[in-house]
Amino acid sequence: MLFDLPEATRELRETALDFARERIAPHAQRWDEERHLPVDVLRDAAALGMAGLYVREESGGSGLTRLDAAVVFESLAYGCPTISAFLSIHNMVAWMIDRFGDDAQRAAQLPSLLTMERIASYCLTEPGSGSDAAALSTRARRDNAGYVLDGTKQFISGAGISDLYLTMARTGGEGAAGVSALLIPKDTAGLSFGANEKKMGWNAQPTRQVIFEAARVPADALLGEEGAGFKYAMAGLDGGRLNIAACSLGGAQRALDIALEYVRERRAFGRPLADFQATQFRLADMATELEVARSFLHRAAARLDARTPDATQFCAMAKRFVTDTGSRVADEALQLLGGYGYLADYGIEKIVRDLRVHRILEGTNEIMRVIIARGLLKA
Repeated sequence: MLFDLPEATRELRETALDFARERIAPHAQRWDEERHLPVDVLRDAAALGMAGLYVREESGGSGLTRLDAAVVFESLAYGCPTISAFLSIHNMVAWMIDRFGDDAQRAAQLPSLLTMERIASYCLTEPGSGSDAAALSTRARRDNAGYVLDGTKQFISGAGISDLYLTMARTGGEGAAGVSALLIPKDTAGLSFGANEKKMGWNAQPTRQVIFEAARVPADALLGEEGAGFKYAMAGLDGGRLNIAACSLGGAQRALDIALEYVRERRAFGRPLADFQATQFRLADMATELEVARSFLHRAAARLDARTPDATQFCAMAKRFVTDTGSRVADEALQLLGGYGYLADYGIEKIVRDLRVHRILEGTNEIMRVIIARGLLKA
């Protein structure tokens, strides 16, 4: 067995890579500097089926596998990790509506989400609850007309631009069992946004607080069952962790390729840097680490597709290992370029900045270790 990707998946990879090279990479540095989210480019990606990669075909999506999605997000991240990651979040929300919503919600929400005429954000983290997500305090109080929300969500990608906010809020008692998921439109009275955060990376996508002050939504805003929201949120994050790992992989591969080109051309002590054994060993290690990370990511995605009992554990392993590896390889690539790597012109410093947050979001890599250890000790 060659353990290679199916032909259809390889073709999908080439399509996504072509899009990344032509529509994303040439503009990524400018988008970062201008803090600009290119909605038109996202809609063009959606026209290729990339806004609903694993939404079912009968719901209007592409009906692809999690392995397919990992390949797509790696390829798009080769152009810009920030743009690929933003598209990943939108895909996660679309999938959650398809998976846990009812027919009316799918009919109302998915058509415009799959074209990215409307954009979606995922709202779980709060100022006082990050890793301890089940301790969230945003409350959705039920009355005869629906739900009234009060609370604040923190670090929300797309906040202020997105049209729909999939929000985890407390409808019951303490703990995970008291959390429900609600679909909140942008024009909801009582919904507002904080200032756009000034960040180390991911500058091409806005990050703001989402603030609910007596924000009223109808009863049919509830996604799935009351009290099941935390379970839905964690199911979404299994795939989200694979996707963010894929984004790290794509960014790191781009950094390695930039470094390879540089060391072939840059001369020192009378010969190209590529002729020095120290350079060759470093490049060999970087390429090996990325290939191992890619292989494990694909294995974890296959387990999530198969819904194996240990899929969540494998997703956590992949997220931890691949994002750590991607960040390390990008930093090594910057070092190979020396002072030039520190300049914006070469593109690597942006990749290093963008990949750093991947070890924090979708569950910190420390929390990934907690998930992995729980699985091991439960066996």
